Amino acid sequence: MQAQVLLAPQNLLAPEAGISATSVALLWDKPEQYDGVNGYEIYLNGKWLASSTKTNFTAKGLKPNKRYAFSVKAKGAAQQVSAFSNTVRCKTKPLGKIYNVVDFGAIGDGKTLNTKAIQKAIDACGKNGVVLIPKGKFLSAALYLKSNMTLRVEKGGVLKGTNDAVDYLPFYLNRFEGWELETYASLINAGKLDRREVYHVENLTIDGEGIISGGGSELGKAMIAAHGMRSRGRLICIMNGKNINISGLRIENSPCWTIHYIYSKNVVLNGLDINSTARNGDGIDPDSSIDSYILNSKFSTGDDCIAIKSGKNPEGNVVNRPTQNIRITDCEFNKGHSLAIGSEMSGGVSGVFIQDCNIGNLLHGLQIKATKDRGAYVKDVVVRDCNLQQLTLYTQLNYNNDGDPAPTLPQFSDMEFTNLDFTQAKNNSVVIDINGFADPKHYTRNILLENFKLPENSVVKVKNAENVFFKNVMCTDGNAPKYEIVESSNINY
Repeated sequence: MQAQVLLAPQNLLAPEAGISATSVALLWDKPEQYDGVNGYEIYLNGKWLASSTKTNFTAKGLKPNKRYAFSVKAKGAAQQVSAFSNTVRCKTKPLGKIYNVVDFGAIGDGKTLNTKAIQKAIDACGKNGVVLIPKGKFLSAALYLKSNMTLRVEKGGVLKGTNDAVDYLPFYLNRFEGWELETYASLINAGKLDRREVYHVENLTIDGEGIISGGGSELGKAMIAAHGMRSRGRLICIMNGKNINISGLRIENSPCWTIHYIYSKNVVLNGLDINSTARNGDGIDPDSSIDSYILNSKFSTGDDCIAIKSGKNPEGNVVNRPTQNIRITDCEFNKGHSLAIGSEMSGGVSGVFIQDCNIGNLLHGLQIKATKDRGAYVKDVVVRDCNLQQLTLYTQLNYNNDGDPAPTLPQFSDMEFTNLDFTQAKNNSVVIDINGFADPKHYTRNILLENFKLPENSVVKVKNAENVFFKNVMCTDGNAPKYEIVESSNINY
């Protein structure tokens, strides 16, 4: 029997933020038709380099300041391969000097406060240099990074934030829960807040095989007690950043959100292990930022694992900086509320691509959410080849709703959900709940849901929606789910 002919992978790219002195992160799309594809072959300068079952790969052990060419083929079960993808050509960065914080007086005993020593190493770091946190536990207060440097925590090393709120003074301007306001500093800070499309920190990497650990719930509670809920810093906060790479680390014990980047461009988050139990303990919060790549990461959080944001009414409508082009692939969501878009989305969100993720353990699965006051839009969302317990387009929120309303209602539109497995959900439960807004002009519209596996006796709800298409959405017993359609038009199932 002749082996199936495979189509080539598409849109191979190497984001600038994913290029270091010795490695290049590669991403690509599956072939247009990918039934029968069970892996990929990666080629370096025309020669085979490695195999991968994922649609991303990081080539390591490269030489600094050297040009490379990469391409990819799809592979099938019979070992047949496709034609080559497009070729990506890039150049690794120069290798800079290492600045070991111990040489600047830091002591890794878990007791000595090393803020001044570590900051001194950061300030001394030359272009393309690496500030190294070696083995040991290095206690620190707020640190401030700069452009063209790497902060590296090596295996066995811990950068540990204090739990004293005073250590994160003075307050500085950033954004939290959709508002621009002054808060405590984070443990790691970079850039400064600027509504203009300018970048104040560029070519910044935070990486390694070690741990960055914050002051956790104790620190968060101290900040709340002193100055209220919205005064809290995060664990890592990047503002107006460009070409930002955070990879390889375990990141834990944030006082609230863990990684928050605002008004930023070209951000790669790769191979992270994020753990947070704090109140509002989100994992990653992309905020009014474009071109984000979140890959190969694990999440166990006290709130949303990822929450895609773009400001809150009315300020977010005025600032009008959307979040665009965000790719989330090969991630494992072990504990948390949801993988979310919103609810602060008043600058708009578009171009979200989620693929090959295990979302099955999250309380609310995948949520796209907004209040009626937010304005703006969520559109051009593609989710495929994932497992989860629930899919909700949610418009009836009753929290974080201060602020004057936007002049128009929000709009959810143009979304595709394909090849999703809901069988971890409970039988007889609502697994799909699609809502729009009561004004027919702001109904949720143009939604495709195709090839779903649902538990027995599942319920699908649709309200205030139009042009919604269900194709091959079936329960495990071979029956269709129960559909409850209210105040909607052109719902096809």
